[in-house]
Amino acid sequence: MTIEYRPKGTCSRKMTVDIDEGIIRSVHIEGGCSGNLQGISRLVEGMAVDEAIRRMEGIRCGFKSTSCPDQLAQALRQYHE
Repeated sequence: MTIEYRPKGTCSRKMTVDIDEGIIRSVHIEGGCSGNLQGISRLVEGMAVDEAIRRMEGIRCGFKSTSCPDQLAQALRQYHE
C-alpha cells in the first residue's frame, strides 16, 4: 500500500510511504530539512507502523503544534483507515 500525504503546519510539502503487511518499506519526503528527514525516513524503514506512530506522534517543532515526525505519524494513521 502506498500512502500520499500533504503535511499541515510544517515545511515539508508531501510524504509518500510504502507499507507492506504493517511494515514501513520506504519513506520519501519532499521539502523540509533534507538531512533530518532523510535520517527519520531511514530510521523508520523496516519498523512496524504502530511502533513508528507511537514514537513520533506528538513531537513538536519549536513553538509549532506539530512537526514533520508528527505529520509522518498522522500519515501512517491512514494505513489503519
